[in-house]
Amino acid sequence: MAIGQAAADFANLLNNSVFTDAHGQHLDGETVIQQLLAEFARVREQQAKIMVLGNGGSAAIASHVITDLRNVGGLCALTLHEAAPLTCFTNDFGYEQAFAKQIAAFANPDDLLIAISSSGQSLNIVNAVLAANAKGLPVMTLSGFKADNPLRKLGRWNCWLDSSHYGMVELGHLFVLHHITDHLLRK
Repeated sequence: MAIGQAAADFANLLNNSVFTDAHGQHLDGETVIQQLLAEFARVREQQAKIMVLGNGGSAAIASHVITDLRNVGGLCALTLHEAAPLTCFTNDFGYEQAFAKQIAAFANPDDLLIAISSSGQSLNIVNAVLAANAKGLPVMTLSGFKADNPLRKLGRWNCWLDSSHYGMVELGHLFVLHHITDHLLRK
């Protein structure tokens, strides 16, 4: 595929991104962005934290986003995939529970979770969101692939991209999160 066609396909993917709530009701993307920005302001005011999770390429996106949240937004933001704690929790509880156990132990209800999974089926990410929901944290999910993936039903705000192409979905997730953090420059 030519680069121009790939760029057109990517633009189409973003133009057709779907935002829903936990009940599957469609949400306006711009409204979601404004709600997230209000949550970021609340997190800053309450001296809470934003946790961003992902595996593989999504973990790299998570690391990038926390840097922007810290640098541009002045927010306390972190990932839970730093090697020592991740391997400790993985060893003690299994990889499927490694993030969930950290959230159960260290998250507060005032915190915010952003969970990224291209397929929306990564059990460790799904379990982390379930743990966050149990503690009452607001959660944003980003997923792709199948429309009925389990992650897409778990967040207060769910962004789904209709593609099964890892590269497109990962770039789309980074774009959406960058678009949100770019608004912090205007605040």
